[in-house]
Amino acid sequence: MIIAMNLITMHTTSVPLLVGASLVAGYFRMWATLECNSTIQLWLTPTRDLSVFFSYIYLLVNSCIQLSGIASIACATWASWEYMHWAIIALLLLMWIVVIVIYKGCAVMPRLPLLGIDWIGMVIWGFWAMSVLFICVYGEHYDWWNGTPVCVASLFALVSLAMNLIRAQFIRHPFISLKTLSFKVLPIAIGVTIVADILLAPSHIFEHALMEGVLGYDALNMISLNWVALAGTVLGAGFTWLTFARRKWTYQRMLVIAFALLLFYVGYFYFMIDYNLPYEALVPPIFARSAGYTMLSIVLLTSLTRLPFPTHFTEGVGTLNMFSAALAGVMGTAIVGRILNVVMERNFTLLSSEVDGVGHDPHVMPFGEMYGAVQVQALMESMKEIYGWLIVVAVGCLIILSLRASDIRPNKVIQPTFHRISLLMRREVLARLRYRRRRKIVGAE
Repeated sequence: MIIAMNLITMHTTSVPLLVGASLVAGYFRMWATLECNSTIQLWLTPTRDLSVFFSYIYLLVNSCIQLSGIASIACATWASWEYMHWAIIALLLLMWIVVIVIYKGCAVMPRLPLLGIDWIGMVIWGFWAMSVLFICVYGEHYDWWNGTPVCVASLFALVSLAMNLIRAQFIRHPFISLKTLSFKVLPIAIGVTIVADILLAPSHIFEHALMEGVLGYDALNMISLNWVALAGTVLGAGFTWLTFARRKWTYQRMLVIAFALLLFYVGYFYFMIDYNLPYEALVPPIFARSAGYTMLSIVLLTSLTRLPFPTHFTEGVGTLNMFSAALAGVMGTAIVGRILNVVMERNFTLLSSEVDGVGHDPHVMPFGEMYGAVQVQALMESMKEIYGWLIVVAVGCLIILSLRASDIRPNKVIQPTFHRISLLMRREVLARLRYRRRRKIVGAE
């Protein structure tokens, strides 16, 4: 399916088809990632310690994100963007052939029918997520709620969310149950993820504008910093594995360290941002934000092991990943991007108030060139101001984490055996079959 979606992406000119192909590819990508990594879970941690397993997961996922960015820009620069899709297709075919030839086709657990799965709820939750993504991505383009598309998308989001919450009250196995949402650890983890993505939003907005528009770097120089981010990811995952998974440091201590690294990231740019910022000066903040975000992701995902296994835990993991992998990033980018546009407009008005064609000497600097210089200066002033507000947010988070003492450690994070999970699922399937048989008897009578 991923190979087919790559082929569609390369050749289609229809935006709805492209969106649909991306949705299907993302579905099967997440499914394949979970399946492949669950298969080797016992190799990584024979005791089924999920704090160890999640350290590996985020090391793999975040590292692949950085490497895929490097490969994409390299293909687009030296050849064509289509070559990246052909390379992915070749690697998938190679892996497919290796699995068919080398691995045995034996099943570890007995096959279970797909009964009791809320497919309708899955579709409605996906529709809600797509509506939120549309609002965050295209909100600025359509002038937010002053435009009709964003209002319609907001209505769809509210209706789909209400449908999900109402359906979860009366069906037996909702896609995300209200009981799962009622556990305090899940909304806290989602809230921390959104705050962290707001602090990391400058990496998607400011860094590109700074390096390309102000410092004059090309695409290859900008993407080369992904190697720094990769090093930060490796160090963050390794440090979390050693201290959090092995030595069982508290959740509070790990969150304080992670937010301290994010504070260093925004504080560094606040004090160091300049027209002549050298390339080497970008290494420390990018390294710090990658390490901090990796640590934060591992800790938050491990915290969900406090939910009952396996139903509420899997639903909680799916809900948190829906935000961390898709929604939280675009939410942070939309919020910070909107603030940047407002602050940028204000600063440009203030800086250009004395610039006009009457008192300006065109022999000293052409009027168009001065207009561009004022715009760049307004951008620098706006970025510095927003970095200052993000410092306040990061300091506030650190104060809250420091004042709220907690000695909870990742001690009870052992996943049940596959045999135990199989018995639970078999029990649910049998109950579902009895329920269907009873309905048929009642209907016949």
